[in-house]
Amino acid sequence: MKTPSFIAQSFSVSYDYKLHFTEDMFSTRNGLLYEVMTKYSEQDNIKAIFAIDGGVYLKHPKLLDKVEAYCNQYDRVQLEDILVLPGGEECKNDHGNVQKVLRAINDNAICRHSFVVAIGGGAVIDMVGYAAATAHRGVKLIRVPTTVLAQNDAAVGVKNGINEFGKKNFIGTFAVPLAIINDYHFLETLDQRDWISGIAEAMKVALIKDKIFFDFIGQNAVALAKRKPEPMKHLIYRCAEIHMGHIANGGDPFEDGSSRPLDFGHWAAHKLEQMTDYRLRHGEAVAMGIALDVTYAKLTGLIDQSILDKVLDVFNDLGFDLRLPIENDLERKELLNGIGEFREHLGGKLTITLLSRIGSKQDVHEIDMKKMEEAITVRSIAKEELSC
Repeated sequence: MKTPSFIAQSFSVSYDYKLHFTEDMFSTRNGLLYEVMTKYSEQDNIKAIFAIDGGVYLKHPKLLDKVEAYCNQYDRVQLEDILVLPGGEECKNDHGNVQKVLRAINDNAICRHSFVVAIGGGAVIDMVGYAAATAHRGVKLIRVPTTVLAQNDAAVGVKNGINEFGKKNFIGTFAVPLAIINDYHFLETLDQRDWISGIAEAMKVALIKDKIFFDFIGQNAVALAKRKPEPMKHLIYRCAEIHMGHIANGGDPFEDGSSRPLDFGHWAAHKLEQMTDYRLRHGEAVAMGIALDVTYAKLTGLIDQSILDKVLDVFNDLGFDLRLPIENDLERKELLNGIGEFREHLGGKLTITLLSRIGSKQDVHEIDMKKMEEAITVRSIAKEELSC
């Protein structure tokens, strides 16, 4: 009897995760976090460690006491440790931070039925998520994003990662969080740069997916810049809703293909962050990257001047500085190298998402490098938005 040359099986796995909205989640009167934990754990003693962004801790110095008091009021919750970690993109450049989280998981016997609660901006959420996804091949993660960008984009996806070899998110995983809890209370202490920069990701999804949402942002741009709470709450909700809908229904949640529309504007953004040693906020770089790619779309005839002007006007009303920090030919060429690095990050063929009209996108697989260089020059030379 001849033995077959292979065995083939297929299986599918259903994922379910929820994004919750609340305020002052660590008030002893707010039972949301406890409800989330008890829903997904059958253990009599629910063990948990908390990893907190150091920047958040500085703005909320009573947070550790509130976390401890919150956990202590429930007999089933066993608070094992609270870590305070460096915030910002630098936390993803240091493997020592990942090691601190892994050591805490190990030392406190956090198992696959226990919880890691990550509280912070997108970078800390990414880094802690990577540690949680690799410990025991995955322990339960609850994300508590504390910035606009994290609440509407970074924390609502299924990616985790850290930086290596000068490349953003070179090391990482796809791992679905157990839940995300958006607490508007954390946004009240953001500085203006972080408040504004997160709006760039909302502009991204509005431009390629939802003209009505884009119009809302444009009509409320000044109110958003002035930190009016209701427009921001709607912006975060709608942006997160579109983002999660794309992951669930876009056909490629773990990005096996080459098309990644949610990376609109990001090939340049990632490179600009690296080139500025991450002095640029991610959202600031995304705004610049979108402005660059929309300028390129105009130069190649994909959109007309009126669309370009409309997009740039909204960014300006929101308070973004769209000038690229490019001062010479060497830096221009370095930024252009970001296209090749983006293709490598995607795998397969180059796929760049461009705007075809507001609310709709078009993927292209080749870039006219002379036109892109011209677009970089336009975006680098004047604060006033020039016509192309």
